[in-house]
Amino acid sequence: MLDALADHIVDTVKPLVHFRPKTEGKPEDGWLVLDVGDIIVHLFTPDQRNYYKLEELWSEGKVLLHVQ
Repeated sequence: MLDALADHIVDTVKPLVHFRPKTEGKPEDGWLVLDVGDIIVHLFTPDQRNYYKLEELWSEGKVLLHVQ
């Protein structure tokens, strides 16, 4: 599931930023990070999302999009 989401994001964003976004992590680990230049995209499985709770860590940051 995470790899399909990452592939879709890369395919959608690549023509807009004129480079291939960098991907870190492995889908089987439950967390992928995509570096899209000025934007970092975190993709989590539900279990990893509950474990890391990044929303609490970055509670004062501005959320642009939250998808569950």
